[in-house]
Formats: sequence, C-alpha cells, structure tokens
Amino acid sequence: MFTGIITDIGAIDAVENRGDRRVRIATGYDTATIDHGASIACSGVCLTVVDKGPGWFAVDVSGETVSRTASAQWHEGRRLNLERALKVGDELGGHIVTGHVDGVATVLGVCPEGDSRRIGFTVPASLAPYLAAKGSVTVDGVSLTVNDVADQPDGTTHFSVNIIPHTAEVTTLGDLETGQQVNIEIDVLARYLQRMEAARGQR
Repeated sequence: MFTGIITDIGAIDAVENRGDRRVRIATGYDTATIDHGASIACSGVCLTVVDKGPGWFAVDVSGETVSRTASAQWHEGRRLNLERALKVGDELGGHIVTGHVDGVATVLGVCPEGDSRRIGFTVPASLAPYLAAKGSVTVDGVSLTVNDVADQPDGTTHFSVNIIPHTAEVTTLGDLETGQQVNIEIDVLARYLQRMEAARGQR
C-alpha cells in the first residue's frame, strides 16, 4: 500500500533479460533499511526487491507488467518515481494507492499556468468511468487531483492535472512531453463503486 507521495527519483542503470527482466535501480534510499522482499512503487508499479547493494536495488519485471505499463519504461537511463511501502502510523499525504497499474495514458500537451503547469492526458474508454473532476488519480506513481474531464466522440477521455513547482522538481512529471506515455492507477474507491454499479445493473 502506498500514498502517491514520491520520496526519491531513481534511475535504471542495468537491465538483464532472464525470462523476466532483472532491473537494477540506482537510488538515494539507504538500502541497508530495505529488506529483501520489500515492496517499492516504481513510477506507480509495485515491485519486489530481489537484490540490493549500497545505492541500488534490483527488481524482477514480468512480461505481463511490461505489457501493461508505459512504453520505454524498463530501459537503462529511465528515471523512475520511487515510493517505499506505507507503514502503520505514516502520514497519509496523498490517497490510497495500490501500485497496480490500470492503464496507460498519453500526454496531450503541457501548458504553463503561472508558476505551475497544466498537463493534459488522453486515456482509453475503459478508464473513462473512473475519472471525475476533483477526484484522485495516480500518474506514474504520483497522487494528483483531476482538474477536468472531457469525453471525446471517439470514446477516449481527456483529463488534466495541475503540477506545482514542488511536484515538478521532486518527481519525473516535470520532464513530461507531448506524446509520452505514463502509468495510470485509478482511485480504488472509484474502482469499487464502478463494480457495485455494474453488479446492480445485472440484477
């Protein structure tokens, strides 16, 4: 379980294909405090630490995970938003995040608004029912508030978020460019509400 509050930006410094991908991630975390088997969210993807050393940890990324996350995510040099798993008693600064990616969005554009920037995304129709203005969404592991939502004639949905300077500085969202793909996790409450509605409609 996570909160969507990023505590480090890591970078992939090695990738080894061995059935699954063994990915080594450089980090500022004190890896002496990270247990083997611990969960770390890597740009919104909950992964298990399988090896570690001073200044790095390694995870295995399955083919299923690669197929369901942003393209070009699992390559050397890629910067990743990192968050260690929530502990009992930790401050819940964002919203409840599971680290299970629901889909991929594409950046439509980035526009400055004062010192902040508004970033627009397009998502497939399958995610549209779960997005609502002023609701929560996780973009590459970052807990954000949805500014607005607009359904499109082709079935896709556009939504936007506002990135303040602090968020741009301490996450990878400040580097987003038009056409780039990102991982999306919908609000867990929205997921359950949609399921309840679907079940009610079948009765």
